[in-house]
Amino acid sequence: MRIYRDNRYLTSASRFKRNLVLTRKPSGADTQMATRPRFGPAGVPPYFRELGAELADVPLLLREEELDAFEYQASRWGQVPQMKQEHAEQLGLEARKNDVLLSVHGSYFVNLAGTKEVLEGSKRRLIACATGAQWMGAYVVVFHLGYYGPAGRAKSFSDCAQALKDVVQDMGVLGLRNVKLGPETMGKHVQVGSLEEILTLCETVEGTQLVIDWGHLHARTGGRLKTADDFRAIAEQAEKRLGTDAVRNMHCHFSKIEFTKHGERRHHILDEKRFGPDFESFAKVIVDFKLHPVVICETPYLDVDSRKMREAYLKAAGVSVWWK
Repeated sequence: MRIYRDNRYLTSASRFKRNLVLTRKPSGADTQMATRPRFGPAGVPPYFRELGAELADVPLLLREEELDAFEYQASRWGQVPQMKQEHAEQLGLEARKNDVLLSVHGSYFVNLAGTKEVLEGSKRRLIACATGAQWMGAYVVVFHLGYYGPAGRAKSFSDCAQALKDVVQDMGVLGLRNVKLGPETMGKHVQVGSLEEILTLCETVEGTQLVIDWGHLHARTGGRLKTADDFRAIAEQAEKRLGTDAVRNMHCHFSKIEFTKHGERRHHILDEKRFGPDFESFAKVIVDFKLHPVVICETPYLDVDSRKMREAYLKAAGVSVWWK
């Protein structure tokens, strides 16, 4: 995995390899809410693992790469949390020290439009992920809603909406009030999760967070996102439906994406010229709308491309200094 890394991105990692006993310095931040655009990876970058880093070391390593968001991958979780509470709390502590905003990607084994048995198991998996998220102080659980069933798209979406309301209610009973649920725009036509469906859920279900996966949306619409105006039109549509705050604080996934007539095929790195969308176009909209999105990188080069997105945003904003 090292072969792709630009040498200027190795500074903190090299220090870490030489000295595995780290002194972590608090950032002094009192809050993790996004008061600026934040950038970070979906999961632990492979190079961090090569260095022998543990989960609790990730926020410091990200901070030294000038990244400030991290999406923990609970994508294989079952119906109970699959990490110890003490480990989750330690990750949260280190994230707060280093001003890294945490989110969680929920289990892939969720289908809110499935049979009764599948639905009940899916609800329990979401509750498990929300429990882990609250332990670590993550603000949102991002998840995939499921698949359209034989009853049709309208019925499948209605089932998802009702199930999501049920989960939010159950979370309240369990005291999981500090975590939002973020149904994600999806990239395949067989999946529940069009932009319209996500906006409708955010309008009608309390406790939800707007999550736009721009790569998925690009694939689902047959490559629609070609210019800044294309991104701007979606931001304006979301603002009209959900209000300024929801759009300003959207949670995003981004990668280049390959697609077929059926939708998403696979994710690609930012430097892959054959595929879109281009992050520079979105960066212009972030600046124009004064957005504070959390932008999670889902390319194969997790932290490297996170930094490239950050740098593209700084260039568009005309900013040379990130934070001190």
